[in-house]
Amino acid sequence: MSVSDMFIALQGVLTADQDIREEIRKVVQALEQTAREILTLLQGVHQGAGFQDIPKKCQKAREHFGTVRTQLESLKTKFPADQYYRFHEHWRFVLQRLVFLAAFVVYLESEMLVTREAVAEILGIEADRERGFHLDIEDYLSGVLTLASELARLAVNSVTAGDYSRPLRISTFINELDSGFRLLNLKNDSLRKRYDGLKYDVKKIEEVVYDLSIRGLNKEATVGAGGEK
Repeated sequence: MSVSDMFIALQGVLTADQDIREEIRKVVQALEQTAREILTLLQGVHQGAGFQDIPKKCQKAREHFGTVRTQLESLKTKFPADQYYRFHEHWRFVLQRLVFLAAFVVYLESEMLVTREAVAEILGIEADRERGFHLDIEDYLSGVLTLASELARLAVNSVTAGDYSRPLRISTFINELDSGFRLLNLKNDSLRKRYDGLKYDVKKIEEVVYDLSIRGLNKEATVGAGGEK
């Protein structure tokens, strides 16, 4: 084989690879658009009237996840099944965003942390690496850390809306989350940096709870919560 033939063959490989990446990018763009639509919908819970509409917003968000599942199903067909991590960078950020959105919906519905397996089911992908297109553990953890920041914001806006018990419940949840992350030996630099931001979320929520305590509103929140039961 001549040198020119060698480089012609190499160009064929490069072109095929570029074609795969372009097809992946198209699906990822569609996923990003769907993620923005879900986020826009859920952002309504931060508004005063949004607290009454939480169940309805969660239901609509779950309907959008039907579109996400279809798009991810399409993404699976765009590259060889055994080359997940070769192209992982293309969808990593949008997948982390979708994890956050799924976790936020589940929290709003039950005030519990969604499992990686449950997120994978919501997204219509696998939890186990061996079974193909899956939810990487680090992507799951990154999405959960984004949830913590969103809940810190929700704690502040809850007070503005006159919901004084929610920040107390968020505080308990975030402290449990922080304790869970402390059990992990994080090696990934980007994930470690994201985790370092969790302490600021904890501090922000603690300040909200402290402010409620100073104003005597934490007692009112406790009484109100007890009355609901």
